[in-house]
Amino acid sequence: MKKSLLALAALGTFAGAAHAQSSVTLYGIIDAGFVYNNNSSGQKLYAMNSGNLQGSRWGLRGTEDLGGGLKAIFVLENGFNVFNGRLGQGGAEFGRQAYVGLSTAQFGTVTLGRQYDSVVDYTGAFEVGSQWASYFGAHPGDLDNMNNSNRVNNAVKFTSANYAGFTFGGLYSLGGNAGQFNRNQIWSVGLGYSQGPLQLGAGYLNVKDPNYSFFGNTPSSSTTGSNMAGSRVYSGYASAKTQQVISAGGAYTFGAATVGATYSNTQFKDLGSEPGTGLTPTGGFTGGTGKFHNAEINFKYQLTPALLLGVAYDYTKGYGLGDAKYHQAMLGADYFLSKRTDVYIDGVYQHATGTDSTNRSAVANINGLSPSSTSNQVAAVVGIRHKF
Repeated sequence: MKKSLLALAALGTFAGAAHAQSSVTLYGIIDAGFVYNNNSSGQKLYAMNSGNLQGSRWGLRGTEDLGGGLKAIFVLENGFNVFNGRLGQGGAEFGRQAYVGLSTAQFGTVTLGRQYDSVVDYTGAFEVGSQWASYFGAHPGDLDNMNNSNRVNNAVKFTSANYAGFTFGGLYSLGGNAGQFNRNQIWSVGLGYSQGPLQLGAGYLNVKDPNYSFFGNTPSSSTTGSNMAGSRVYSGYASAKTQQVISAGGAYTFGAATVGATYSNTQFKDLGSEPGTGLTPTGGFTGGTGKFHNAEINFKYQLTPALLLGVAYDYTKGYGLGDAKYHQAMLGADYFLSKRTDVYIDGVYQHATGTDSTNRSAVANINGLSPSSTSNQVAAVVGIRHKF
């Protein structure tokens, strides 16, 4: 239950100004579990892991009524590891979100700060990695960012009001490099529709110099080397000049069941284009574009008011340079002990074939885990989540 910390703040600076209502809310999630990985670089792994279904976090959310339907808003949200207390997002104090802006019910919201892109906002909720399957069930390497692995710094963002079920928005991030206006530039747009049992969404994301502007925008990021080494799915494409993501998703609910699907096309363009960094493609890809199709279909069923069951299949196909294929299956169950506390169990299986971004035989590489030494990998997680 969210707790209001501050209310009824008076605005008395100007004569005749009305007293406006303000509020600040403290909120958070603590998510902790036990993870098993059958092949982590050739060895079995047993580990405790924070932030499985959702990243562990605490945050402050505030509003101030400015009158005439206009409100000032802000969010400061910190990610952390519950097992060791470390900051998440590479050590950023408010690395999950940090923004301030203005909002009206008639037109929408404009915000400035560190924020989510339009692919996350309009299609991310349709993949099971953002629902019941944990981030291990995200698309391989979270290559399309539907699981929100990367945020956007220095961003100006617009989110529309709801017009008969339709919403839309966009984001623009300035690179901040003198004489290089396009350096580290990021922009995205999206559109969503929700009416009754039907939900639909589409998003577009364009990132210049993704190794630094998108994958490498935290305090611990490298300014000269690769920030994309975490997944062999795309680690060989760290020298790309541009990353482009086109995404779409939808879901339909009938009774206690929901069927959903997503599609994305991700491209890492103009490999070898990072000048003056010494960063070169891994494995011999010195030019061209690494591309991926990804398609997911998922199903969840609310067996009882407390018990949710889910199953999903995801397919990723590389083309353009590498031709790796990743087949991934997910199973999960989530049992709610109360409105704020639930326990869960999830399993993920991945099989890889072909040649990956490093120009080597593809190995299984479930999101968030070290690569397998073979073409197969299995992960399972059992945990508990509490919201406040």
